[in-house]
Amino acid sequence: MAIFLCGFMGCGKSTVSVTLAKQMGCAYCDTDSLIVKNEGMDIPEIFEKKGEEYFRQAESRLITELAKYKGIVSCGGGTMLNEKNAENARKNGTVVFINVPFEVCYERIAGDPNRPVIASKTKEQVKEIFDQRYEKYKKNSDYCIEATGSPMEVAKLIIKTISLK
Repeated sequence: MAIFLCGFMGCGKSTVSVTLAKQMGCAYCDTDSLIVKNEGMDIPEIFEKKGEEYFRQAESRLITELAKYKGIVSCGGGTMLNEKNAENARKNGTVVFINVPFEVCYERIAGDPNRPVIASKTKEQVKEIFDQRYEKYKKNSDYCIEATGSPMEVAKLIIKTISLK
């Protein structure tokens, strides 16, 4: 069964996925990294040359392919905003929202050129995006984890939470 980690950019999905996979003794993957590999170009380049819609379609195809994956899937920040992606992931696995306060996420992502959704945005505009996405993450997830601890603490909390299922 796949465990799909979702949340805002900079919440720690990629880092937690590695730690969680080690704790559970399973594989992990990162949807953004897989798309970059499949497309042969980085995310800003994909957005520039093929557009955000193309990138979102690639995410959807990948979530469908990963439905039978046995491991941890670190999803890009926009993946679980799509209702079909979320439904497919929940039907075939478990979706965990890694909830981290905006200020923490922003500190981690500010100035990162590999994040085209926010590259030219002010802090206030990024906060608006964060606020818009928050309810969708909660709605489209099986669990919401308050991820204020270390990656190890968050991984242990995820394991404890999903084992109660």
